[in-house]
Amino acid sequence: MVDIRSRSEFVERRRFARVVHAPLGVDEMQSDVLVPLHFETGTLPPSQQFAAWQEYISPLVDIHLPEHVYPSDGFVARQSVWNLGGMLMTRQSSPAFTYMRPPEKVRLSPLDHWHILFLQSGRSWTEVDGRVAENEPGLVEIRSLGRPFRGRKLATESMSLIAPVDLFSDHGGLPTASNNIVLGGHRARLLTDYIASVEANLPFFTQEDLPGVRERLREMVFEAVTPLVDRNAGTDHVSDIGLMTRARRFITSHIASPDLTAEALCKELAISRTRLYELFETSGGVANYIRRRRLLAAHAMLADPADGRKVAEIGAAIGIDSPANFSRAFTQQFGYSPSNVYRHGLEQRGAHPRPHGENNDEHALTFEGMLRTLGLF
Repeated sequence: MVDIRSRSEFVERRRFARVVHAPLGVDEMQSDVLVPLHFETGTLPPSQQFAAWQEYISPLVDIHLPEHVYPSDGFVARQSVWNLGGMLMTRQSSPAFTYMRPPEKVRLSPLDHWHILFLQSGRSWTEVDGRVAENEPGLVEIRSLGRPFRGRKLATESMSLIAPVDLFSDHGGLPTASNNIVLGGHRARLLTDYIASVEANLPFFTQEDLPGVRERLREMVFEAVTPLVDRNAGTDHVSDIGLMTRARRFITSHIASPDLTAEALCKELAISRTRLYELFETSGGVANYIRRRRLLAAHAMLADPADGRKVAEIGAAIGIDSPANFSRAFTQQFGYSPSNVYRHGLEQRGAHPRPHGENNDEHALTFEGMLRTLGLF
């Protein structure tokens, strides 16, 4: 005998079609995920490992082995670098070494970025003007590549951010006092936790994710640093933010004008030269800032397959009438000539176009190239 009640219950349960919705945001493998730059010495003969690392890391620092350690002992180090669209994130592990960024390197190098380090193991000591910053896991260390420093480190594993000073310009820049400091407490923990979250998701990020990730990192770095090193800024810091925003807009809109000078900025902002220099102190100075922005704009033009202007015309477009002066300044900034970028752009015109501003030059696929072209995005 058929149980009518059981059958009706069975029918009732099957009355509605079963539609299972997948959770939103579940990661899927995509073709445009970020591809990091990898470098490691472990594949080389032990006697060549330290020299290879020494050359690779030379855009940042000059390094030496500790006492009683020799190149023949071997030096297994590795680094992965992700370009987050104008900010680099690095994962690095290496044995102990001493390091220095001497005044000569600072003077000749176009790099003045902020370097923000998160040790996962090991310990380091960095000295600037007689003041030593001691870093260890759980803390956040900040230093400027635009200032000399020296130090030593034990065998370490770390994550780090390398950000151009301009990244914080909308906020008036990171305070000068941020150089060579170590942060702890809840703000440092929040930033460290977010860095760990970003690191865990690096294999899944695409180009579309980068603006949001970069913006959040920028805000968290700023919020972690300024309350601790800039407590007494008050309304002056708020004023700096507004002035810097106006200055950047003026520079961008007059990037090709030969009249884009410190005097013109003073007049536009209605401030004295002394006040202007103070405003741009964390950006390497007014002249250096304008020069860097012009050259970054020129790099984007040269790399754009849709831009048909010749090298000399692009130099003139950013206010440098002499082709020789343009080539010299460009090469000093990026480490390769504008002609190299232009030729590559010509090749791309015969292939498939890339988005405006995307860096097409093969030199930027090196660590040094990535450092030099920060700020293009």
